[in-house]
Amino acid sequence: MSWLDRLRGGSKPRMKGPSGDAARTGSTRVRAADGVDQDHLHQFVQGHTGVEGFVEPRTAVSDVTLLLVAWDGEFTRRRVPSADWAYKFCQRRGIAAYEAGVVGIPQRMREYIRRQKERGH
Repeated sequence: MSWLDRLRGGSKPRMKGPSGDAARTGSTRVRAADGVDQDHLHQFVQGHTGVEGFVEPRTAVSDVTLLLVAWDGEFTRRRVPSADWAYKFCQRRGIAAYEAGVVGIPQRMREYIRRQKERGH
């Protein structure tokens, strides 16, 4: 072991890569979409007016998600099986769907979040 290794705390590797077949990102396991997520999205659409969909791409910590935003800015976000599934979900319900990475998050959602923070929620 060199003197630099001793300064660094030994010669052990600093970070270990993922092991096994499970989807892992650092110390986080990525949970796949399931029927509960899909039921929640369906119920949100049924219970809200003016809903639009924003398909969010897979990231290092999350699979593809569908963000649904109602006319007043109330929103929900859930994992979905794929971007194609999300677009079809919206199309079957007559909901406009956008690629979130291109159009961003709607202003009404940001305002909703701000109002919730002001109320202490």
